[in-house]
Amino acid sequence: MEATLPNVPVQRFLFDRTRQAAPQVFEHMRDQIIAMALPPGTVLSRVDLAAQYGISQTPVRDALMRLSEEGLVDIFPQHATRVSPIDIALAQQAHFLRRSIELEVARALAESAEPALVESLRANIRRMRAVVEDGNYVEFTVLDQGFHRTLYEAAKVPDLFHLVRRQSGHLDRLRRLHLPIEGKTKAVVRDHVAIVDAIAAGDPVKAEACVRAHLSGTLSHLDAIRSRYATYLR
Repeated sequence: MEATLPNVPVQRFLFDRTRQAAPQVFEHMRDQIIAMALPPGTVLSRVDLAAQYGISQTPVRDALMRLSEEGLVDIFPQHATRVSPIDIALAQQAHFLRRSIELEVARALAESAEPALVESLRANIRRMRAVVEDGNYVEFTVLDQGFHRTLYEAAKVPDLFHLVRRQSGHLDRLRRLHLPIEGKTKAVVRDHVAIVDAIAAGDPVKAEACVRAHLSGTLSHLDAIRSRYATYLR
């Protein structure tokens, strides 16, 4: 029997009146799609979304177009807009990109390990351990992203983090489906500990190996994920 995700709370949305509406709607909807609060197949009505956000349909249309460009929604003109299925081929390409960059990031950081960076990463891991016990997958994902963002920033390539994020919508949704599977969150924490330990030890080869092992996790369990959530994938 195919599994269903537990109810995922919709994140509260507050407009920042100093910014344009469309980018904010895009960011909020993207977060909801990645978190599976809007799972594949969800119909998205411009009229309903405009009413929900309290804005006109124009910024909603613009946000949906950006989501379509990332492959996160399918727009059928004069018919409907739906959250897209998770595209395995696109997830694999995103994985290739992310692995290629983060191997270099890990090597560079291990070659010049900074104590302040190590402590920042370990503080993140302590927070991750706390939310693992609570089963808070939304907060866990935020902390996970924060861990990797810190690596990119420390390596002085922050723009590459945003590049990878834009390309990783399908991979990130696949990872969200993987998180509830027994042992996954604890494995992520263990992997993060190993990465930090290798950086702290100034061991570039081990740091690369730890990143490679860490990033292989979700795709190596693709069959198990497919068996539980077949209708979400293509």
